[in-house]
Amino acid sequence: MSTRTWESLTIPAAGSYTLDAAHTRIGFVVKHMMVSKVRGHFETFSGSVTIAENPLESSAELTIQAASINTGAGDRDGHLRSDDFLAVEKFPELTFKSTRVTGHSGDEFTVVGDLTIRDVTKEVELTVEYGGAGTTPWGGSLWGYSITTEFDREDFGLTWNQALETGGVLVGKKVKIEIEGEANPAA
Repeated sequence: MSTRTWESLTIPAAGSYTLDAAHTRIGFVVKHMMVSKVRGHFETFSGSVTIAENPLESSAELTIQAASINTGAGDRDGHLRSDDFLAVEKFPELTFKSTRVTGHSGDEFTVVGDLTIRDVTKEVELTVEYGGAGTTPWGGSLWGYSITTEFDREDFGLTWNQALETGGVLVGKKVKIEIEGEANPAA
């Protein structure tokens, strides 16, 4: 992989990169019954990153197939696909498109962009940790990243809930997104 040094970081050369689906996990965490957390992930997605000459002018896009949600519990996954939550028949994709990089400190970048869920688009801020660049044992190039953000699901029309007899609600409002992965030069 062609790399360069920028502000003490060894980063990929300017160019287009695709997310490596086999080495990327798009996960989420939501509070359950006010006492624990449910984790899940999306199995089908595609994305790209364009690294600019000035890395602070880079951009990224991500498309997730909503029906690919997986929490490890079939009944729950079916409910999450229903009109109560993602309404996958009407809104088959969740998308993110960056609008700007607002800064960085060391290997951590702040990326702002538009997240669309159920045809509702809201601006979100991502914390992107650059993991480094390398070459695979088979001569391929890659670079790694970790991304986190948190948002209120009700802002996107995901308002279904159920009150608990003991007080509180079944599903928390806050959704934490955790993405770990790798990107490769676009073919």
